[in-house]
Amino acid sequence: MKNIEQIYTGCLAQGAYFIHSDGEAAVIDPLRETSPYIKKAEEQGVKIKYIFETHFHADFVSGHVDLANKTGAQIVYGPNSPTEYEKHTATDGEEFKVGKLTIRVLHTPGHTPESSSFLLFDENGKEQAIFTGDTLFIGDVGRPDLAQKATGLTQEDLAGWLFDSLRNKIMTLPDDIIVYPAHGAGSACGKNMSSETWDTLGNQKRTNYALRPDMTRDEFIKEVTDGLMPPPQYFAKNAKLNKTGYESIDTVLERGAQPLSPAEFEVLAEERDVLMLDVRDQEIFVKGHIPGSIYISLDGSFAPWVGALIPDLEQKIILITPAGREEEAVKRLARVGYDHAIGYLKGGFEAWKDSGKEVDTIETISVDEFVETYKKDNSINVVDVRKPGEWGASHVIDAQHFALDYINENMAEINPDKKYYLHCMSGNRSTIACSILQARGFRNLINVHGKFDDIKESGMPMEGTCPSLKK
Repeated sequence: MKNIEQIYTGCLAQGAYFIHSDGEAAVIDPLRETSPYIKKAEEQGVKIKYIFETHFHADFVSGHVDLANKTGAQIVYGPNSPTEYEKHTATDGEEFKVGKLTIRVLHTPGHTPESSSFLLFDENGKEQAIFTGDTLFIGDVGRPDLAQKATGLTQEDLAGWLFDSLRNKIMTLPDDIIVYPAHGAGSACGKNMSSETWDTLGNQKRTNYALRPDMTRDEFIKEVTDGLMPPPQYFAKNAKLNKTGYESIDTVLERGAQPLSPAEFEVLAEERDVLMLDVRDQEIFVKGHIPGSIYISLDGSFAPWVGALIPDLEQKIILITPAGREEEAVKRLARVGYDHAIGYLKGGFEAWKDSGKEVDTIETISVDEFVETYKKDNSINVVDVRKPGEWGASHVIDAQHFALDYINENMAEINPDKKYYLHCMSGNRSTIACSILQARGFRNLINVHGKFDDIKESGMPMEGTCPSLKK
């Protein structure tokens, strides 16, 4: 539809929506930064009237509070959505006018108790699109286990609600309406999401496993709860921020984008409560970095890995970034609630090196070198940091395993006196793992850079499922 713009952010696999008509606009599930939506309103010559939130997001901090403060727009949630800031709690079926368009609230609990979808009608009263949040994805539905602790409900209780919401509120709608979800493939809010970011409802009824017409309630509950990985530790913390509110993004950006000379950077780095985060390219990092720094590249799933691996949202962070990407790094940290970046290394790593300060490296080898080493001595210690599903499908025989997500819990499984070869699917996760272990004092680490498929095809002995160390 010409009145709808999907604003998709790849690193979070998140879709926000800008809807406008006849001088008015609404934004659905905005990200933390407000400037893209304000700029769009200015370009379209419209005033943002409403900010609709489908639920209390767990995987990112929404920009609803800041955007409302800057534009005067009204925040709208569906039923069962207590907050510590001013907003409108809509009733099930309540309608809102945006120019000549109408948006109807459909309470669709299941992913969370407050989850709602927003049904859009054109000026003639015809259903055009539905914004389903995390209730219905393309190819999947929202996981029902994220709100258990906060509600006292079981994941089976919530899955039952989700079944009812889908059957009674969404699947009864016309097949030709467009489904616009909050996430696509890569998000941890579902299990099997498609890389497509929208579809017709009719096609989802035909192809989405969770919408099978002959599916019973018990079958649905079993299928959507089967194989769920524990949610990342930051999810509950982000959901809380979305309920309570947060510091202005402008303040966060100003504090984090402070340039620090190598000397100033070094003083802060020596403080026990400050973490050095290097967000440069993987191949550049392994060849030279500041001792004690942690690597998570900006190019890729930056925010989810930060959320999985840095346990404290209050963590003070100083940044080593590529030139010109300092503010981007601070902004992307803030998207997942890490608001306490306190500066970046002015001039980047080159300024540090040119000042004569100490530099560290990570020994990195190719897949071919790894295979040759293994052929000479098959007793070498191999650590696989891929996810359990990847490990279960195929892995090097006798390799140790723990998913990168749980490296902090598995540190004791690594003997500092032994040499380890770490690998993943491509070399990115193993580089992150090596940087964390190295920062904790482990030195006998060799990073394998290259594709796991090439390791498999090399003839190294493989096996299927076998017990991992932990999780």
